[in-house]
Amino acid sequence: MKRDSQNHLSRRTFLSGTIAGAGLITLHPFSAQAAARQAHLRIMETTDLHVHVFPYNYYSDKPDDTVGLARTAAHIADTRAEATNALLLDNGDFLQGNPMGDYIAYERGMKEGDLHPVIKAMNSLGFDASTLGNHEFNYGLDFLMKSVAGADFPVVSANVVKERGATPRADTTLLKPYVILDHHLTDGSGDTHMIKVGLIGFVPPQIMNWDRRHLEGNISTRDIVETARAWVPQMKEEGADIIIALSHSGIGAAQHSEGMENASVPLAEVDGIDALLTGHSHLVFPSPTYDGFAGVDVAKGTLHGKPATMGGFWGSHLGLIDLMLENQGGSWRVVMQEVSTRPISQRNPDRSVSALVDSESDVLDSIRAEHEATLAYVRRGVGKTAAPLHSYFALVADDPSVQIVSIAQSWYVTEMMKGTAHEGLPILSAAAPFKAGGRGGPEYYTDVPAGDVAIKNVADLYLYPNTIRAVRITGAQLKGWLERSAGAFNQVAVGAVDAPLLDPSFPSYNFDVIDGVSYQIDLSQPSRFGPKGEPLNPDSSRIVNLTYQGQPVTDDIEFVVATNNYRASGGGDFPGAKGDTIIFEGPDTNRDIIVRYIVEKGTIQPSADGNWGFKPLPGTSVLFDTGPKAADYLGDLKSVTIEAAGDGPDGFARFRITL
Repeated sequence: MKRDSQNHLSRRTFLSGTIAGAGLITLHPFSAQAAARQAHLRIMETTDLHVHVFPYNYYSDKPDDTVGLARTAAHIADTRAEATNALLLDNGDFLQGNPMGDYIAYERGMKEGDLHPVIKAMNSLGFDASTLGNHEFNYGLDFLMKSVAGADFPVVSANVVKERGATPRADTTLLKPYVILDHHLTDGSGDTHMIKVGLIGFVPPQIMNWDRRHLEGNISTRDIVETARAWVPQMKEEGADIIIALSHSGIGAAQHSEGMENASVPLAEVDGIDALLTGHSHLVFPSPTYDGFAGVDVAKGTLHGKPATMGGFWGSHLGLIDLMLENQGGSWRVVMQEVSTRPISQRNPDRSVSALVDSESDVLDSIRAEHEATLAYVRRGVGKTAAPLHSYFALVADDPSVQIVSIAQSWYVTEMMKGTAHEGLPILSAAAPFKAGGRGGPEYYTDVPAGDVAIKNVADLYLYPNTIRAVRITGAQLKGWLERSAGAFNQVAVGAVDAPLLDPSFPSYNFDVIDGVSYQIDLSQPSRFGPKGEPLNPDSSRIVNLTYQGQPVTDDIEFVVATNNYRASGGGDFPGAKGDTIIFEGPDTNRDIIVRYIVEKGTIQPSADGNWGFKPLPGTSVLFDTGPKAADYLGDLKSVTIEAAGDGPDGFARFRITL
C-alpha cells in the first residue's frame, strides 16, 4: 500500500527478532524461532470502529490524530510483515457511531448492491472475518443486511436468532453463527500446511432493548455463554483446529449470569475456545484498567488463561494475539501465546496528542468520495431550531442550550423504559452547560441562531463523547443532587447590593439542571457541598419549593433520571449518582441522541420552560460575568430581572440580577 508520508517507519517501535529481508521490519520471535511443524499465527483485531475511517472529527469539523482505520491500517501492514501467518478480524460496531454513518443511513441510503463506506475500507485491507456489534442494529435489519452483503469476508453472529429452536443448534440465525476458515499455514521450515480456524461471533442480548423498535417481532437473542456451549462442540466436530471467539462483549464479572452484557470472562471458560477478541466497552486490554478483575491476568493478557485482547475504539489501537502453534498428532495446538496492543497516537505530558503512524492512502482513497459527502452533510442543516441555542445565561436561568439536551435525553430514556420494571415512573433529565465562559474565556459559549441546525453544531451543545445512562432515585436523593449543583453560587446576604454570584472554583459541567421538576435556589443559605462535592453544611437547604407536576416532592417518591455515564458512575460526587443507582446503560452517546432527536423531529422547540430560578430576596442584587454577545439575547430572558452593568474583567460583560 501507498503511504501519505515516507517517514512513518522512524516513528514506530518493533519487536526484536531476525530481519525480514533487507527492510526495516523485524520478525516476531515466534516467527523467528518456529521449528518444523511449528507455526506462528498472528491475530489482529479492530473493534468498535464506529465508521471512523478518516482521522477526522466530523462534529468539530477538523482532523483528529486519535481515530481512524486508515491510521490503524499502518499497524496492520507492519504486523502482517512481522509474522509468517496472520489473520485480520473485526469485532463489531462498524456501521454506526459518527456522522458518516448517519449520512449513509439517513441521507444516501443503502440500495441493493451499494457498498457501505466502512465495508469498502475494510475490503481494501483484506479482513478475514467480522462479527456484529450492537450498533449494527441501530438503523434496522434491512440496512444491516444490505451493508454486510458487500463484505468480501464472512460476518458471523451466533446468538442473533430469526427462528428459535429448542436449543441454540436448532436455531435459524440471522447470519452464519460461525465459519471455519481453511487457512494456509507456513511452519518454521517453510512447509505449508492447512489449518482449520473456527471463528464464532457474539453480541450483547440487550440489543432487544436498545433497538426494540427495529427488532421486536423480527429476531430474538440468546445468552452469549449458553450459545457458545452449544456451537463450539459442533465446530470441533467439524474439524476446527483452533477456535477464536469474536466477542462484542466487555470484560466484566467472572461469574456467569443469564443474559449478561459483558460476558467475555465466563465465555473464556467454555471448552474449545482458544482465544478471544473482546470489545464493546471502548477500553484497552491488556491494561491496568482491569487490574484485580476475577479471572483476568493483565500481565499475561488472559481471561481464565486464554489470550484475549481489546483494541480500544474508533481505530485507536490494533489488538494483537500471537500464537505459537504446534502440530501434535495431526492437529494444531497452542503451545505459547503473547498479547499486546498498538496505539495510533500518544498523549503527551502537556496533554497534546502526537500521531504515532500515518494514514494508509489506499484506505483513504477507498472512501474519499463519502468523506467529502459527509463533510457537506455536517456543514448543512439537518433540522431547524425555533429558538436560538445559546449558553450565555445558562448559569443564572433556565437555558435553551441545556434544555435541548434534556429533552433529547428524556425522549430516548422514555422509550428505553418501556417494558421494564421502571416503566411508569416519572422521568426527569439532568444536563449541565459545558461551554459557559470561565477559563475558556469570553467567547467560550454555545451560540447557534434560530434556523438551520447542522450536525457540527451538536458538538457545541455537547462537547464530550459521554454515553447515555438512567438512574432510579428517591425524592431525597433528587434534592441532594440539586443541592450539590447549587454549590455553583456564593452565599448572598439578604439586602446585599451587587454581590458576586458565581463561585469561580465551581466548574460549569457540575451545574446540573434537572428538567421535569420545578424548584428555586435560596442563595441566602450556605451551600451544603463544596466545589468538589465535599460536605460543608450537612443541614443546609438551598433547594426550596421542589415540586413535580405541581405537588411537593416527598423524600420517598421515586424518579428515573436520564443523564450520562460520567455523572451516573459518580463523576462530580452527586447524591443519587454514585454508580449504585444505575438501571440503564445505553450504548449510544448523548451527542448521537441529540442528532437523532433533531433529525426525527425536523424542527425542535428548545425554548426554556423556566422550571428553576432563584428564590426572591428583597432589596438584593448580584453580579455575574458572561460573554459580550449575551446582550443580543437580553430581551429574551423573561425569568429573571436583569440589566447590563458594564464591563467585566478579561473581555467579559457584566450583568446585574435583582433577586
